[in-house]
Amino acid sequence: MEEGGEWFSSKIKSIVGEEFLIKFWEEDLYVWGEEAPESERRKYPLAVLKITFHIMQLVATPPLYQLVSFRSKLQTFPAKSQLCPIGTPFCRQRMTSVSGCGLRPLRALGGSSPSSAGDDGFVTLIEYVGKEGINVKDDLVVLLNHIQYACKRIAALVASPFNYSLGKQTGLASVGSDRDAPKPLDIVSNEIILSSLRKSGKVAVMASEENDVPTWISNDGPYVVVTDPLDGSRNIDASIPTGTIFGIYKRLEELDDLPTEEKAMLNSLQSGSRLIAAAYVLYSSATILCITFGSGTQAFILDHSTGDFILTNPSIKIPSRGQIYSVNDARYFDWPEGLRQYIDTVRQGKGRYPKKYSARYICSLVADLHRTLLYGGVAMNPRDHLRLVYEANPLSFIVEQAGGRGSDGKNRILSLQPVKLHQRLPLFLGSLEDMEELESYGDIQQKVNPGYEV
Repeated sequence: MEEGGEWFSSKIKSIVGEEFLIKFWEEDLYVWGEEAPESERRKYPLAVLKITFHIMQLVATPPLYQLVSFRSKLQTFPAKSQLCPIGTPFCRQRMTSVSGCGLRPLRALGGSSPSSAGDDGFVTLIEYVGKEGINVKDDLVVLLNHIQYACKRIAALVASPFNYSLGKQTGLASVGSDRDAPKPLDIVSNEIILSSLRKSGKVAVMASEENDVPTWISNDGPYVVVTDPLDGSRNIDASIPTGTIFGIYKRLEELDDLPTEEKAMLNSLQSGSRLIAAAYVLYSSATILCITFGSGTQAFILDHSTGDFILTNPSIKIPSRGQIYSVNDARYFDWPEGLRQYIDTVRQGKGRYPKKYSARYICSLVADLHRTLLYGGVAMNPRDHLRLVYEANPLSFIVEQAGGRGSDGKNRILSLQPVKLHQRLPLFLGSLEDMEELESYGDIQQKVNPGYEV
């Protein structure tokens, strides 16, 4: 087993990164970051090894877009001519349009020279936050660079034709935990993000859906990161869009003298009103990063030919009213009267907006929100299901900066004070006028929860 274990270890490392340490013990596989304490080791059933064998075919025969190593923006990517000669059907000399969502790559922002926005005149994520856009602090630019690198790695993993089995339930959640049982793909995504945050040198603590308690990383890191590493992974085997969500806070220096576990938790339980940045990455037909630093909401699309996130919309504005509601209305008879009345009214065209609403529901939070952000309307889960710290707060911040509203049905999400890391609540996100009309019905929070299996 030692020889086979060494072989599998090398294969796993080539997927999750050389910075991870791999060890076999009896019927389990342990994976942990090189600087992580022994208590943070992650355990996998050996059955997962069969999955990694298939995934490794990606390394042997990568798709064209994976020929580019997703290295840091601070390093130089190979010229496009080196990746695919002129005339290759899959090669494009420059991104010219993004179909389906009304977004177009932008050249250098007004008044800036083409050279300041890259050789081809397009603005990348790091260029935007470092020069062209909002001039965030250097530490935050470094952190964001590591986060986008992690998301590129997750995007490549999610797009793998060999990840089918990684989407299966593993039942590894702790007994009595408020977390959902993670799947191998969740855990690998979590490790990728944690490794990137460690390497950034800018993060004090990370709080994740995949960990029962926050992970203290560094006493010197100025930032706190909360994250859902892979939202919607339960549907990965059906190729339904998934996403990564994260929020960034400043470390509370006044807590530095407290014990590590206590200050890690208190830093992670900050109110959403203290967020300094939030983003989601949508893994779909395109990989889209939507982010806010508190001065509007911007969208970037990953150009696989260069490995850069390209600015496609410097100021997303959600329509003040849409014509779409997004909710699992198979739960209609478990809803409170107010919510049923609202849905009945708008889909008959008898609400404040005299047109009939349509239902669009993907059951992937990031995907449903992204469509709502572009087209307007409301995306909701009326029962105590979504997490305040690393789902509701970051997404509400993004929506508010785009001109919308995030609510639990009664209160503004960003005004709520978390009391538990995995605290659940109802979540309603959307256009301002739609949200005001919805909340006017009063009783819209679902309290009946018979224990849905799907």
